[in-house]
Amino acid sequence: MARRLMSALLVALVISGLFTFWLSRRVNRTRAVAQAPNQYVAAARPLDPGETLRREDLTLTDWPKSHPLAGTFTRVEDVVGRAVLYPVAAGEPVLDRQLATAGSGIGLTGKIPTGMRAIALRSDEVVGVAGFLMPGTHVDVLVTYHDSSHPDPLTATVLQDAEVLAAGHQVQPDPTGKPMTVDVVTLLLSPEDAEKAVLASSQGNIHFVLRNGGDHAPDKATPLGLNQLVSMPSVRPSYARPAAPRAAAPKPWVVETLMGNKLTTDSFN
Repeated sequence: MARRLMSALLVALVISGLFTFWLSRRVNRTRAVAQAPNQYVAAARPLDPGETLRREDLTLTDWPKSHPLAGTFTRVEDVVGRAVLYPVAAGEPVLDRQLATAGSGIGLTGKIPTGMRAIALRSDEVVGVAGFLMPGTHVDVLVTYHDSSHPDPLTATVLQDAEVLAAGHQVQPDPTGKPMTVDVVTLLLSPEDAEKAVLASSQGNIHFVLRNGGDHAPDKATPLGLNQLVSMPSVRPSYARPAAPRAAAPKPWVVETLMGNKLTTDSFN
């Protein structure tokens, strides 16, 4: 009886040990899978704007699963052939927003989102903001024009919070923040706003007003006339004119007639 009981305990211990070993292996395998890092496509070297990505420019890098990144790629094939819009450091994961749309080409066209338009406007007033109209800044567009119903010129805001795509030929701001003086600015606009910009440029002088980078609220701006720049008096002062002097009465004409020894005098007015 004691031998049978000991055999049963031994078998129970063996079964318990095997189950514990199997369970620990399963837990460790699950934990290893959970702790395995994500692999994202990253830059194998520093990438500059305008470059078209090749396979040798890219690599896979580990990234903690606890801190996932939005807009990443897990396959190098999904990135090859796309153009770089912004600088990417070596080892930095490549994000979708840093690349031009697939098939859109390189240069400025790759930075135009679907449904938007890019339009270049010329203005001498760019110098008025000391050259700080750089790619990525936001501006309001004003036009000064003449209306047939107003004798004086008017200035109106036709566009608000428009993004600057390029300043002159520069599509990237100067890394040092150095201002640049240009006379042509390329704006990113909707098709409707692009029509407004073309119409405004044909009516008068275009002016750009620089906005705060965090200020995107629209303003209720109304056209401003020349007479609104200063306070004009409601009633013009009247000045009394001095009375004109009376004209002197004309002197009568005097005619003297001598007939023999007789002299007669006649007056005519």
